[in-house]
Amino acid sequence: MERREIGILIGKIIATLALIFAACSFGLVGAFFSMGLNIKFIGWACLLSPLAFIPVIWTKRTKQALTFAAVVVCVSWLVVGVFWVKKYNDEVAKVKPVNINVEEYLPFEEDSKVVSLDKESSLKLTENLPKVDGAAALFPVYSAFVRAVYPKSAFRLAEYEDYVGAFNYLNTPAGYRALANRKTDIFFGVYPSKEQIEYAKSQGTEFVFTPIGKEAFVFFVSKKSDVNDLTEDQIRKIYSKEITNWKELGFHDCDIIPYQRNPGSGSQSQFLKFMGNMKPADPPRSEVNDLMVGIITEVADYKNSKGAIGFSFRYYLDTIINRPDVKMISINGVAPTVENIRSGKYPIVENLYAVTWKGNPNPNVKKLIDWVCSEEGQYLIEKTGYVPYY
Repeated sequence: MERREIGILIGKIIATLALIFAACSFGLVGAFFSMGLNIKFIGWACLLSPLAFIPVIWTKRTKQALTFAAVVVCVSWLVVGVFWVKKYNDEVAKVKPVNINVEEYLPFEEDSKVVSLDKESSLKLTENLPKVDGAAALFPVYSAFVRAVYPKSAFRLAEYEDYVGAFNYLNTPAGYRALANRKTDIFFGVYPSKEQIEYAKSQGTEFVFTPIGKEAFVFFVSKKSDVNDLTEDQIRKIYSKEITNWKELGFHDCDIIPYQRNPGSGSQSQFLKFMGNMKPADPPRSEVNDLMVGIITEVADYKNSKGAIGFSFRYYLDTIINRPDVKMISINGVAPTVENIRSGKYPIVENLYAVTWKGNPNPNVKKLIDWVCSEEGQYLIEKTGYVPYY
């Protein structure tokens, strides 16, 4: 073989390798897309498509070979594009997760999950109905109150800061704001945040708190995790980032992902109360959830779920959401059971409140609060799944 022919051959080899290397960088992107879609053959198509350029170098019919190579590459990327766009549209079309499916707990529906008294309520209101609202976790409770005391003809669920009806569901941040602005009469939930109390004061409103029940504030992990029990001190150190890997506590070697809620939510307020003087580290935005159901979903589904930990309330996690792929952990060796909440053995128990505003002129507000604290109201709280206060 002449020196000139050898030089041409070496040039072709170098050019072929250069083309394959350059085109593979694009093919790898397609492969990553396909792996996200669990359609691996698309990735292989992208990785192998650069081989179609070989005939461009090795054949004398350059134009025909180039056309063939271009078609192969374009088809490969077209397939990737179609599936990627479909995946994107599917994500956009997904229904935003909700804290609670209110349709399942409406007070007067025949197939409602709301509990009832065994007899007619001793209190029946027909006019000047107090406008009630509450947190997601308490929705089944105050829906049961409405079912027992309010007339069916007056029923209308008002959401999203509507305030027209006597029965509202705005959730904690918007609910406390509405109560501070005196647009509702009673809010059922846990104790508000410092900021929510300050906002009420700025509106000239003073909150009045009547305890009506008890509930466990719980921490949970994925069922895949080998973590079953932690001390309060260990949890505080996890959320302050003093402990960052589960192996530091004798568990699996995995970075800890401590999820939090959005400011003003009931569970976040209770979490900050639990942390006390120990300041939690500011989490990345991806580790903060605006919905309580979101934090449960993330701990269950996150790609590194064995490292995740989150917090909620026992009844909400165990009954309303009831995901089998997460588990509540014991604290200081005590499980968050109804018996341990009632006895005080479980260390993190919070009061549930009926919150009103001082000076409300509607006399039926006090009547309803007194009834909630009576044997009938406490029965509904217990039958729903909470621990009664009285």
